[in-house]
Amino acid sequence: MGRLTRILATATAGRHSFLRRRTAVFFTFFFPAIIVVIFGVLVQTQSSGGGLFAEEPGWYIAGYLGVVVLFTPLSRVGSEVSRHRDTSQFEKLATTPLRRWEWLLAQTLVNTSVIGVASLLLLALLVFGTGATLSVTTELALVVPFVAIGTALFCSIGAMLGSFTSSQDGVIAASNGVAVPLLFLSEAFVSSEMLPGWLPLELSPMTYLTRGIRAVTYEGSIESDVIYGNPGPYLDLLILCLFTTVVFVVAAKSLPQTD
Repeated sequence: MGRLTRILATATAGRHSFLRRRTAVFFTFFFPAIIVVIFGVLVQTQSSGGGLFAEEPGWYIAGYLGVVVLFTPLSRVGSEVSRHRDTSQFEKLATTPLRRWEWLLAQTLVNTSVIGVASLLLLALLVFGTGATLSVTTELALVVPFVAIGTALFCSIGAMLGSFTSSQDGVIAASNGVAVPLLFLSEAFVSSEMLPGWLPLELSPMTYLTRGIRAVTYEGSIESDVIYGNPGPYLDLLILCLFTTVVFVVAAKSLPQTD
């Protein structure tokens, strides 16, 4: 069995496993939708009113997509690694040709397809439910690699959490402990001018994900790029790729071979 065949076969098995867990399927799509309904439809934005959620609706598209890309792979892959440890699956995998990085890549492919569908549905909900306007340009297509690379990054972080945390409950707690600070300290829902100047936003990969997506989905981001010196989405995507490459390698090496 060739390497590509092994990866695709593992990804197919992972997809079927996900679809059999109806609760997981439901909350994968329901959680980001309820966030949009609460903050985008019920609370709504107050443009020029000051305070939190004071930007135009389109400004928050990047943040809402970031919720899906951040929370879903962290908890799903972390829990999957924890389940494999509890049932000694990694010990069994060690007797097969499937390598740890191939297993992680297969899980990443599964999550990328799931999050891709969830992101598409979320975009439709944002446009029709909150009145957000997409900036329709040729660069809008960059949303796809941003979502895919961001998913790979947080799948890798989730794998590390699953490797170093002793239980599935611990994985969920650790995932939330990582995700919540990243979400609110990386320009997802809070603009940089509202955050302390000493806060090192550039050390968070979530910053480059939300900046990049915002640059290609929100037309007002062009002026913001000029004011704050952001060189644009391509550099954001490059830095996000560098983060993902390093973290993926570390995560693959951290996966247990035996339990």
